Amino acid sequence: MKKTRKIKVGSLVIGGGRSKQIVIQSMTNTRTKDLRQTLTQIKQLENAGCELVRVAVLDQEDAKSIFKLKKQIGIPLVADIHFDYKLALLSLKSGADKIRINPGNLGRAENLKKVVDLCRKINTPIRIGVNSGSIEKEILNKYKKPTAEALAASALKNLAIVESLNFDKIVLSMKHSDVLANIKAYELVSQKVDYPLHLGLTEAGTFLSGAVKSSVTMGVLLHQGIGDTLRISLSGDPVQEIGVAKKILKALNLSKDQIEIISCPTCGRTTVDVEEIASRIEEATTGISKDLSVAVMGCLVNGPGEAKRADLGVSGIDRDNDYLMFFKKGKTLKKIHKNEVVNFLIKEIAKF
Repeated sequence: MKKTRKIKVGSLVIGGGRSKQIVIQSMTNTRTKDLRQTLTQIKQLENAGCELVRVAVLDQEDAKSIFKLKKQIGIPLVADIHFDYKLALLSLKSGADKIRINPGNLGRAENLKKVVDLCRKINTPIRIGVNSGSIEKEILNKYKKPTAEALAASALKNLAIVESLNFDKIVLSMKHSDVLANIKAYELVSQKVDYPLHLGLTEAGTFLSGAVKSSVTMGVLLHQGIGDTLRISLSGDPVQEIGVAKKILKALNLSKDQIEIISCPTCGRTTVDVEEIASRIEEATTGISKDLSVAVMGCLVNGPGEAKRADLGVSGIDRDNDYLMFFKKGKTLKKIHKNEVVNFLIKEIAKF
């Protein structure tokens, strides 16, 4: 992983190099001033594995709500600010652990300076976030459209503005809705700065398209060592974003605290309902923090081999359709009836 400077956000550290933790974050889609709904959603995100949560601040009530929310949640909170620098100041005074701004839309230079000065005084970091839909006119005129180069130029321009105010507790993001442009923008900026980078794909889409596009983007960048924290942006329930993020990190061997379910795609040789068994186990183990692989395989062709390589595994048996063979750490142990296999595996996972 690329070595980046460490930025503390509440109790979290973002960045740091080879041993760094890739921080998973999300954003609520409730009105922040609706404390009941917002708190409920943050708790759901926290239970799913979210480590940093962002809330939209549209008015003073939203900003003041941060103080009450902070008392009841266990993860750091980021205030998302656009257009009104006074809301940034109020959010900081209410206890936000970080603020997300696009310096270019806060109006006059003295407005940004007031925000940066307060962040420096209370030691609160800033995420500079630029998007392909809000690139400055002069940059768009130069590049003709929101290319990766234009997005990178916008990010670096805004970074330089904040740096000129003698502030360096910065996380940087540059989000595009196009996968290849997004990847290139992050590659370009990563070559020029050592600030932690927040990965994301803006307007990624509904669950399926958003998960696929985000997985490709994050996979390419993280494999190159680029990225310190990420959000999977999906249209809908933000809790789904956490599941996708965790699976991306697990697939890249960047997470050691979740259970990986391995299951075959099924074919005409399948002797048991692989999808049902795997889905029930996955649902039952959501939120369990263990570095563990569990294989659910449908027949004897690849089943035993895959099941033996997993920590725990079951495989269908062609000659006996009502039973699966159980494997543990490469050892063949016993047959389990298909009606009992889910409960059996859940108990084995608990004991592991």
